[in-house]
Amino acid sequence: MDKRNLAFSKINYILLGISIAVVILGFILMSGGSSTEAQYNPEIFSAMKIKVAPMITFFGFVSIIGAIMYRPKNEDNTAE
Repeated sequence: MDKRNLAFSKINYILLGISIAVVILGFILMSGGSSTEAQYNPEIFSAMKIKVAPMITFFGFVSIIGAIMYRPKNEDNTAE
């Protein structure tokens, strides 16, 4: 199979993998203990879980779009 006919290049897959890892990191940061009726856990309202982790997750999703749309510059611009 000719490499010119592939949809993504190697750099696209690398960027996509990094972006997915950032999204997973954001979800891990958002997870945590929960509150029940018997025990209240005030950590569910921490700045990490409410502000920072969703921003990291959003950045990860935006970078996934960027990784998909990234087109490497080819030095060989010959049209066939």
